[in-house]
Amino acid sequence: MFRILFFEPRIAGNTGAAIRLAAVTGAELHLVEPLGFDLEESKLKRAGLDYHDLAVLTVHPDLDTALAALAPARVFAFTARGEELYTDIAYVPGDVLMFGPEPTGLPPEVLDDPRLAGRVRLPMLPGLRSMNLANTASVAVFEAWRQQGFALPE
Repeated sequence: MFRILFFEPRIAGNTGAAIRLAAVTGAELHLVEPLGFDLEESKLKRAGLDYHDLAVLTVHPDLDTALAALAPARVFAFTARGEELYTDIAYVPGDVLMFGPEPTGLPPEVLDDPRLAGRVRLPMLPGLRSMNLANTASVAVFEAWRQQGFALPE
């Protein structure tokens, strides 16, 4: 199945929603520290409801450790400055869909990392900065899964 990678997430509710997304789609959720919240925070638990035990969640101390653990998978960085539309990617199981922190998105040093397979964007109306992190991850995961005929994870 697919893997969701949140780089230094700041808002507990978005990560809680991503835990629920991972549980209902069979995706894995990977978080890169530092986190902007404690994993025991009530907002995280509330957004994830009772899906925490049903999701695969891994926390990595830094991006290099995360990418080493996920290798040799392709990593697609989702950014408002992406060159390709998310629907133009031919996703394969195991692909990593990476998203940046809520207030800023992925920093330039991450977007320029040669280990990335591409920088991807969701279309938005001009002049708007970004979409909600959990919503963007949901759109991306469901597109990747749709391309696989919504096949169930093995």
